[in-house]
Amino acid sequence: MIVGIGVDIVHVDRMKRWLGVPGIVERYFHPDEIHDARARKSALHLSLAARFAAKEALGKAFGSGLKGIKLKDIQVVTNHNGKPDICVHSTALAALKASGAETIHLSLTHEHENAVAMVVLEK
Repeated sequence: MIVGIGVDIVHVDRMKRWLGVPGIVERYFHPDEIHDARARKSALHLSLAARFAAKEALGKAFGSGLKGIKLKDIQVVTNHNGKPDICVHSTALAALKASGAETIHLSLTHEHENAVAMVVLEK
């Protein structure tokens, strides 16, 4: 049963600007996300934009936004097949449990100027 759906779009230039602000990337992204995104070299800003969109989409799927959730507690990972997944920690894990969802489905895409994420929460 679907318990929540969220979609978000992020303009890639936003991430380009953030990369020039000391500490902001570390404020919003899990350290492993930063490492994975930096490994993508020229696609760093695209990767961060898609990951940020995923965080926002998850908040929308919860139906409560990101109130009380630290964005670093939402971690986008890539599984062995290259599929993006979300791991939740601490404040985000508490929100997931409160939602009643057991599974998070994630889809990401990006092209030049925009990155889009869709999240479906399933029980």
